[in-house]
Amino acid sequence: MTIKGLAKKIFLIEILKGMALTLKMMFTHAVTRQYPEEKREPFPGFRGLHALVRKEDGTARCVGCGLCAAICPSQCIHVYTSEGVSHEKIVDRYEIEVSRCVYCAFCVEACPFRAVVLTDHFEYAAYTRDDLYMGKEKLLSNWDRFMAGKKGNEYFEKFWHPLSSDFSASGNQAIFKKINSEG
Repeated sequence: MTIKGLAKKIFLIEILKGMALTLKMMFTHAVTRQYPEEKREPFPGFRGLHALVRKEDGTARCVGCGLCAAICPSQCIHVYTSEGVSHEKIVDRYEIEVSRCVYCAFCVEACPFRAVVLTDHFEYAAYTRDDLYMGKEKLLSNWDRFMAGKKGNEYFEKFWHPLSSDFSASGNQAIFKKINSEG
């Protein structure tokens, strides 16, 4: 045992440090936000309420591929599709059970069409479970209320990857180029 270790045992240095911290906290003013009046902005990339993205023409961007439902670890996403007149897939219902969601954002990352987002809205308490079962129209209205316009574009630029700029070569990295077979 070293002299330093012996001094710690005899004089109970750790206990004295803990008691000093406790006394310090007893005489400092508590910082409490009065929630409904004082709200703070959510952090960038916060995973809040779900939304389905609208195209410029007002229709949903979702094509019903079901990748979001397949990758969801809590199986809270349900996509129901049917076949259209010209054999295209039509999304009849898109439903999310928000009370079962773990907010992992796997659905956002899995979607190749950028159709699902997690907004930064966090104030959505409900009295019944049915209020937390969101259908296609409610999810589209979430996009209109919380992410439409410039905010939605910024969301995709900052947090949706991979982007084509992620695949550029660095300074001395070897890259393969397509060779023309013509002479």
